[in-house]
Amino acid sequence: MADDGSQPGTARARDAVDGVALPLWAGGPPGGAGEAAAPRPELIPCFAPRRDPAPRPAVVVCPGGGYAGLAPHEGLPVARWLCGLGVDAFVLRYRVAPHRHPAPLQDAQRALRTVRHRAGEWGVDPGRVGILGFSAGGHLAATAGTHGDPGNAAAADPVERQSSRPDLMVLCYAVLTFGPFGHEGSLRNLLGPDAPPALRASLSLETRVREDTPAAFLWHTADDQGVPVENSLLFAMALRRAGVPFALHVFEHGRHGLGLAEEDPDVGAWTVRCAAWLAAHGFGSGGGA
Repeated sequence: MADDGSQPGTARARDAVDGVALPLWAGGPPGGAGEAAAPRPELIPCFAPRRDPAPRPAVVVCPGGGYAGLAPHEGLPVARWLCGLGVDAFVLRYRVAPHRHPAPLQDAQRALRTVRHRAGEWGVDPGRVGILGFSAGGHLAATAGTHGDPGNAAAADPVERQSSRPDLMVLCYAVLTFGPFGHEGSLRNLLGPDAPPALRASLSLETRVREDTPAAFLWHTADDQGVPVENSLLFAMALRRAGVPFALHVFEHGRHGLGLAEEDPDVGAWTVRCAAWLAAHGFGSGGGA
């Protein structure tokens, strides 16, 4: 990526890892990745062009895939869109089935901590680190937002001293409840076929919203046949009750899994609305870099 050259050390550090898949865990993740893990937990940085040396906001991107895989069109293309807004993006390749909870959450939290830990090296503002997810990746993003922690100041690993709470969330046709409108495939892959009711309830995220939950942008389509729109409606209602700022956009028609929705002029407007919302929260210009 281009740089203004005023911070050559930072520029070199960014250039060295831009587009390179970086392992999240030195020595492997908690519990081990195992031979069946696909993919292994990694973070792929995508840095926005620099016109000034000021630290940039950053967003961790979580592709969907029902906790069984990761959809390519919800990863790097979305990161490039964010870079066009002046936001650094980090695509997360998190553990999926046969790995179960808490493995994906551990990876998402590690990603947020890593971006903050390396903020000075990469030219990122550690106080503006958000998370974005699609479908099951939206569930993961919202889980990070509702299960965040301030970090462990006494941890031997300096990465673990960083906060895992995102500063905002973007939730795209997200799986957000494991109640009557839940997505059974995601539930089964994440928790197994016989999940205890208490565990299922703890990851039905409309029940986890508190007043300190990060602000959220949500969008869905009313006739989504994969993940019912009630997922976003229930979560938005919980945000409203808790007094958490949010924006909710429901489009009349559109299938599940549209990603950037470039082929659908109506639903594709979500990117314009989201860009404006991000800018209002100090993330990017609302248009271009």
